[in-house]
Amino acid sequence: MGKQILRSGTSVGAHYREAARARSTAEFISKLEGGLQELEETIYWLEFITESEISSPANLPSPTQEAKELNAILTTCVKNAKAKKKL
Repeated sequence: MGKQILRSGTSVGAHYREAARARSTAEFISKLEGGLQELEETIYWLEFITESEISSPANLPSPTQEAKELNAILTTCVKNAKAKKKL
């Protein structure tokens, strides 16, 4: 599970970096949405580890909270880009 969290968690940053270098709004949105998928997977694994009692919630509050905050930020970026694209 740790390796999976490492893969999905670091992929979010890679997708964001690719989005920053996007050649179009559509590509920007696509890259961010890919990052959001990876972020959702990361949150899933963090929650799974806590709920299955592999680790206590006290050990994971910061990463889980940060992942959820990043999810909100990226979701807002995608929504804003889609709204701009419609103009």
